[in-house]
Amino acid sequence: MYLDAGINRFSVGAQTFKDSLLKSVNREHNASDTLNTLALLRHYDLNFTFDILFGLPGQSLEDLEKDLEIAMQQGARHISPYCLTVPEGHPLSKVRPPEEVQLDMFELIHNKLLENGFYQYEISNYAQPGFESRHNQLYWQDEEYWGLGLSSHSYSKEGPFGLRFWNASNINEYVKQIQLGSMQSFTSPIQTPQSLQFERLEAHQFLTDFCHTSLRMQSGLEIAKLEFRYPTSVLKKLETIAQDLSKRGLLQLHQGRYSLTRQGQFVSNQIFEKFTFLADEI
Repeated sequence: MYLDAGINRFSVGAQTFKDSLLKSVNREHNASDTLNTLALLRHYDLNFTFDILFGLPGQSLEDLEKDLEIAMQQGARHISPYCLTVPEGHPLSKVRPPEEVQLDMFELIHNKLLENGFYQYEISNYAQPGFESRHNQLYWQDEEYWGLGLSSHSYSKEGPFGLRFWNASNINEYVKQIQLGSMQSFTSPIQTPQSLQFERLEAHQFLTDFCHTSLRMQSGLEIAKLEFRYPTSVLKKLETIAQDLSKRGLLQLHQGRYSLTRQGQFVSNQIFEKFTFLADEI
């Protein structure tokens, strides 16, 4: 059904190929399930990507290296590694690898994938050339996208700073809204009483989103792209923040774009905090 509908890329939430680690984070699948899924995708010669989790409770560098090797042996040309993130005090936080080991894991992933023909085009995404996620890049480049399915989110450039809207998270309400026809129009998603799941972005929200998503990508943040939306004072403020971070070795400037250095990637959340704005700050 997916193929008949034109779907041409699949994302496999492998997380890890070690069953004990999957159980530690309450995943319902096991490694065999993942391998069977991959065999099916290869049978149809389909393009697919992996999600790999690291920093799992009890996970070692050897475990992670084995996961990467299996992923590449299975034919992955796009891999998305994510560090497990849990709130402070969460039971899983007590048995995770210490922070210095998590940094070693990040370095292992980076070096291993680069050695095997991948490159990092976004903080959590590595691809062989030509296999970058065209879909995900819409999020990071301020392009419109349409989410299909329960709880999925969409984005339209309607209005001065854009419009977010999303589908119901309750299956009964979701079906009800479809039957009422309230989700048929992408360009006008809020014309019926049932479609109340939306928000119009304000100037400070758009600016924050644009900075964060741009800095996630290797191509970086181009402040000049904001000239038609914001006054010179706002652009100067962004430039000052970026230059300060550059002096500290966390950002680098190339062809008018600021991007994270390797050191900056390790503290990216602190950098994003600098580019987070309130309504009265712009």
